Amino acid sequence: MTPLHIGIAACSAEGAALCYRTICTEAPALMGGHGHPEVTMHTPSFDDYMERIYRGDWPGVGELMLRSAEKLASVGARFVICPDNTIHQALPFIEARSPIPWLHIADGVAAEAVARGFRRIAITGTRWLTDSAVYPDKLSARGLEWVRPSVPERDEINRIIMDELVRGIFKPEGIAYFQKVIARLRDAEGCDAVVLGCTEIPLILNDANAPLPTLDSTRLLARAAIRRAVEGQAKAA
Repeated sequence: MTPLHIGIAACSAEGAALCYRTICTEAPALMGGHGHPEVTMHTPSFDDYMERIYRGDWPGVGELMLRSAEKLASVGARFVICPDNTIHQALPFIEARSPIPWLHIADGVAAEAVARGFRRIAITGTRWLTDSAVYPDKLSARGLEWVRPSVPERDEINRIIMDELVRGIFKPEGIAYFQKVIARLRDAEGCDAVVLGCTEIPLILNDANAPLPTLDSTRLLARAAIRRAVEGQAKAA
């Protein structure tokens, strides 16, 4: 039996690469040997996304996502994932027109939070993500409370992500700033877990060095894709 072909609609390189690598390295635990589902990735220039994001053109962002889904479907992908939290706010504009279904990154994070017994979740990510309803909607739907960083914290986190992390630059000062913000959200806001809501953040933070247990959106999305591919194979049989 062959698992379903996974399509990756990529945006920024570092997060997409981590998601792809996770699929390929963790799938063998389910499939045996060196096995993993077939994977195809498509991404336009990152600048094409950012031009639209900077001017607040979320329908335009959605059209880029739809273009990726169409190309992925044309080469046999059966469903699509997007290892970028920020652009998920554009998914509602195009999901109904997509030729293949999407797995929503925040669904897996919210499910993991419930499974691990967390109740009050800190949200980190770009300023567009933390200002959006992407995580509040999914967390609230499962009865979870959520907290955003302060506006100045969001701005500095956004700077670190856009000027450093997406460029593959990982500075001790950036790590320390994330740790400081997460510790404040723990102590002042009562958070018991933190969403690493930019797919690059797991490259610098994890349960070993974060002040709170982490919900790694990148790897959780990859694992959801593996399960979908393998379960889809079983249903097809």
